[in-house]
Formats: sequence, C-alpha cells, structure tokens
Amino acid sequence: MPVIRQTSLIRWTALLAATLALGLIPSFAADSGSPRPGGATTGMSRAEVRQQVDALVALGRSLFVDRSLSSSGEVACSTCHDPAHAFGPPNALPVQLAGTDMLQPGVRAVPSLKYLQAVPPFTEHFFESEDDADESIDNGPTGGLTWDGRVDRGRDQAGFPLMSAFEMGNRNEAEVSARLLAAGYGARIAAIAGPAAATDSTLVYQTAVAALEAYEQDYRTFYPYSSKYDAVLAGKAKLTAGEARGLEFFNAPDKGNCASCHVSERGLDGTPPQFTDYGLIALGVPRNPDIPANKDKSYFDLGLCGPLRTDFLGRKEYCGLFRTPTLRNVALRQTFFHNGVFHTLRQAVEFYVERETDPGRWYSRRPDGSIDKYDDLPDYAKANVNMDPPFDRHPGDAPALSSSEVDDVVAFLNTLTDGYTPAQP
Repeated sequence: MPVIRQTSLIRWTALLAATLALGLIPSFAADSGSPRPGGATTGMSRAEVRQQVDALVALGRSLFVDRSLSSSGEVACSTCHDPAHAFGPPNALPVQLAGTDMLQPGVRAVPSLKYLQAVPPFTEHFFESEDDADESIDNGPTGGLTWDGRVDRGRDQAGFPLMSAFEMGNRNEAEVSARLLAAGYGARIAAIAGPAAATDSTLVYQTAVAALEAYEQDYRTFYPYSSKYDAVLAGKAKLTAGEARGLEFFNAPDKGNCASCHVSERGLDGTPPQFTDYGLIALGVPRNPDIPANKDKSYFDLGLCGPLRTDFLGRKEYCGLFRTPTLRNVALRQTFFHNGVFHTLRQAVEFYVERETDPGRWYSRRPDGSIDKYDDLPDYAKANVNMDPPFDRHPGDAPALSSSEVDDVVAFLNTLTDGYTPAQP
C-alpha cells in the first residue's frame, strides 16, 4: 500500500474509533439493534459506516465555509484559514480582525491547518534514545495542536474559533447549535447522529465539531504530499542546482541546521517528511508592534506558559515556547512565526542566521540605547531562548549562511508547496 494511502487509512481508523466513542455512528458489535447514544444502532456494515464517515466529512466541508455560524455573519473557518494559502492566513496582517463587530484583533498569527494529521498528543516530556548510549534524551514538551499545544483533538481545536470573542464570537455551545439548526443543518446532523439531534443542542454541537475534525483529516485536501520535493523523493522530478544547494544548507548542522527541528527525511517506516519534530521551542522572535495587544508593554504572549494556555501558568521554564510548525507550504504565507512579525520567507531565514550576529537589526533599543535582545519576552524568560546552531554565534561573526546561500534555502523551501505537476517524459 502506498505510504500516503496507508497514512490516510490509519487516520481514518482513528477517526472512526473516536466517532464511535462519541456515539455518532454505530459500532460493529454483534448485538445488532442495541441502542447507541444519539439514536444510532449497532449492526451496520462497514460500507454503511464508511458512508456515515463520508457524510461527516461532507458536513465538515460545508461548515468550514459557512459564515452564518459566526455572531457577525461574516466569518467562517475559511475566512482566516484560506484554502488558497494552504489553509493559513489570506493576507499579510499579523493578526486577523473578527468578532461580533469585525473589529476585534487576535493576538497570534493564523497557523496553517494542513499536515496536522501526524501531530502527536501533547506530552511534557518526550524521550528519545541515544544511538551510542543506554540513556535517553528528554526533548521536553512536544506535540499538541495550536501554537501552544493545548489541545490534542481537531474537534477541540475547532471549538476555539467558534467561541472566541475575537473570532466567531459565539457565547456558548448552545448558541452554536442554534445557528447550525437555523442554517438548515438539522437533517444532515440527524442523519449522522440520530433523531435526538433535532432537540439535543449538545449532540448538535458535538456532531458539528466532529465533522470539522473529520474534514480536516481528508488526505486529498489537507495532506496530499503533492509538492515538488515529494516528487523528487518519488523519483519523478529533480531539484535545480540552487534548490539542491538549499537542501544541503537546510540540513547541514554547521549551516542552516533547519532539519534539526524541521525534519526533512522520510520516517523509518517510509512516511514522507513532515518538516517538523513537533517540539515546542523558544526562538526569541522580535516583538511585533503591529499587534494591538502589544501596545501594553506589560503584556507578553508566552506560549506554553500562558496567557491563552493556563495549565502551565507560573512555569517559568516554559515561557516563550511555541510549537514548531511544518514548513510544508510555507512559501504561501505572508506572515511568519507565532506573532507574524516577518512578512517574507527570506526575512524569516535571515533572522535565523543573523539573530546573534547582528541583533541590532532585529530588536528594539532601550532608552539608554542598548539592544533589548529577545524583546518579546520578559527578562526571566530570556534564558529559555534556544542557542543551538546557527544561534551559537556572536555579534560581529559571519552568519552561518551568506546572502546567496539564504537565497538557495528559500529556493528549496519553495519546493515544499503542494500542487506540483511533474513534467511528463
């Protein structure tokens, strides 16, 4: 079985198990006719179950683009997660404006929803065995969805924008359910979850967010592995000289060292590279004055230790850590990093190699004229900033990549955009 289809099957099986746990579709138990939550019954064939899952995906596809689910009537999931931009932000704004009056700013850049299918559940300690020792390496916090990894399920992630005051602006699940029924989804939801959905607002809501999760696991749309680099790995295309150099610099520990976090090689099981290790890391990106929340000099978005994530409040060793996103389709973005501070891919790469060699280019200055390195972090959190190569250099040193080498890395990153069609022989 091709790797891509195998991955899809694994994810579909997991989705089916989760949906069964919710009681949205029946199980394969032999005691056919036994009632299930939501009015479903056991004893359906696998083909019928697959039809139910397909109905769930189709419902999620419809909900994803429906603006009537927002309090303003102007915001859908696709408004911020634009399919034309790899389900990421549609513009160069660092944060989007939405809410009931369409004037409420967010606090973080919109992440892409593509290639989330393999993100593992959040764990505070991810252990990896060393090759030449019996000991294991604790890689620290890993996994989870959103910039701070605070949920593990797509349905939970879908709930954030539905309820957020600066996104879709619903007050509670009951209000979302009322909008769903008013928009005419009652019959489709009842066909999946049973007749009780017509009067059970909780079941309506649960079915809707499960449908969004199911849609976002459709491999043809969300993880097609259709970039030029995938074609290269399949032997159907070749990198140009510049792209090949860029890949070399991307991987080399003494150059970009990008692959230390953005893994570029196939997995041991042959799965395509995800271009992330799923870890949470503090990069010390510059403060973005274009985010309205940052006008308050005492406000800091500290990722894993808050304020949006609350279970690690006060854990200073986690302050400033954000999840490493995949670099697939990164060339379609116009905002980079969690605060959208950069607007070109080249600028983002330059930051990596010049953060320590030329900090004056990137950071603000204090009243006394000194450079405030890592100025989007309070002083106590600056010790958490990663210092691995290429961050191991000092002011005045040559950056790890020259200007032309940066160009090559950017050229390679452009090969990670989906939709590539190999030339026919």
